[in-house]
Amino acid sequence: MTQHQRLLIIDFGSQVTQLIARRLRELNVYCEIHPFNAVDDAFLKDFAPQAVILSGGPASVTQADSPRAPQSLFDMQVPVFGICYGQQVMMEQLGGRVESGHHAEYGRAFIAPADGHKGDGIFAGLFDTGREEVWMSHGDRVTRLAPGFEVIGTSPNAPFAMIADEARKFFAVQFHPEVHHTPNGRRMLENFVRMAGFAGDWTMASYRQEAIRKIREQVGSKRVICGLSGGVDSSVAAVLIHEAIGDQLTCVFVDHGLLRLNEAEEVVTMFRDNYNIPLIHADESELFLSALEGVSDPEVKRKTIGKLFIDVFQKYASEIEGAEFLAQGTLYPDVIESVSFSGGPSVTIKSHHNVGGLPEKMGLKLVEPLRELFKDEVRALGRELGLPEKFIGRHPFPGPGLAIRCPGEITRDKLEILRKADAVFIDQIRKHGLYDEIWQAFVAILPVRTVGVMGDGRTYDYACALRAVTSVDGMTADYYPFSHEFLGETATRIINEVKGINRCTYDITSKPPGTIEWE
Repeated sequence: MTQHQRLLIIDFGSQVTQLIARRLRELNVYCEIHPFNAVDDAFLKDFAPQAVILSGGPASVTQADSPRAPQSLFDMQVPVFGICYGQQVMMEQLGGRVESGHHAEYGRAFIAPADGHKGDGIFAGLFDTGREEVWMSHGDRVTRLAPGFEVIGTSPNAPFAMIADEARKFFAVQFHPEVHHTPNGRRMLENFVRMAGFAGDWTMASYRQEAIRKIREQVGSKRVICGLSGGVDSSVAAVLIHEAIGDQLTCVFVDHGLLRLNEAEEVVTMFRDNYNIPLIHADESELFLSALEGVSDPEVKRKTIGKLFIDVFQKYASEIEGAEFLAQGTLYPDVIESVSFSGGPSVTIKSHHNVGGLPEKMGLKLVEPLRELFKDEVRALGRELGLPEKFIGRHPFPGPGLAIRCPGEITRDKLEILRKADAVFIDQIRKHGLYDEIWQAFVAILPVRTVGVMGDGRTYDYACALRAVTSVDGMTADYYPFSHEFLGETATRIINEVKGINRCTYDITSKPPGTIEWE
């Protein structure tokens, strides 16, 4: 997106670096995150940022070989904002001093203004109540300022918690303004981008037009196939690409027999009736379910489904004459997480069926029109494109589908029970007006049977777990606090309406330590 004013975020490995980008995008500022070891003099010259933010990180600048920013950054005459470790890097590289020792601050802290400072520049609007609440997470601290800097605010363990060199437009803080627990953090970031001269030209309307232009330039007169799941990402990608190239796009909807109740019909109807997009409905449920018989290990399930997806795509792609491109709904978090801050691969928590290997094996080139967007931006783009709200607001659904909501061995009978129970749970959530408050909700059927009594008779049926979480981006999540009345009503409906279940539980595990899905 070279037409936009661009802000560069240099990542030193903070767990919340993505939040910096999200806050800036909310301010209509285009930004990109790049790991520190990928940013050198040549990169800076090519990227030509209008401003730079240095993220936090787990290292200590007092240690040998700890991460640094390119020294040339500080000679580019662009505003720089250092956050936590980013502040310490600035001081270390510009002539200040950082010390390790008994200086740790974690969690809530309060910043008091230094003598003579009421808060101006990027700190304008702060200290209205005499002090600022912030969120700290540091072990080292700055003990001597670099030449040109002055202290703006202090905390008990950070005498230089807020500092500024107004002449060079260098600013730094020891806390994290990007997190929710720093109430005025957004104001600081907003002040910074305004001071840096950003016009706020990053909108979904402009993204739509630029993405269409890029798709046309990349694809030309060739054909594109798009794997359509019915989820938000693939649906928005399909409609955007169709707007760019029309009938050069063919969508392939693979029904692997692991979808929710009536899902295949809903997806096919929307795309055939509302958008007139060429669509192949590949009912391959027998292929997938036969391959999964007797499989209980979750990773084997995922990899079996992934391999079959590749085989199915190859089969249908070969039938589409002139298909040279594969469209995927890759999002910006996928891009960021593919490389850790040290340049190595991130730990694999669980494999994903549509990541890795697919394009190379198929011999197709990738079209990824959403790879610069966060999830909430994809929803905004969907609204810009006119997608029905029921599709834009849909909860995320995993590629392996109900296979990972069925711990243990998968059977057709268990899948049918699970579909019905899940439909009742979602119906309950909608009836109570809670659907849009919840990030994701589903039922998992457990690999255990329990004794019950129904109609004066003994039952020996499956137990199920209800799962509903709140989240912003799926990176962290907490369980939704349903009332006991809601849970009791829902359990009663499921047990009464779904033959095969006689017991319901509610999963109150957060992420971490758990994941959102059960497998």
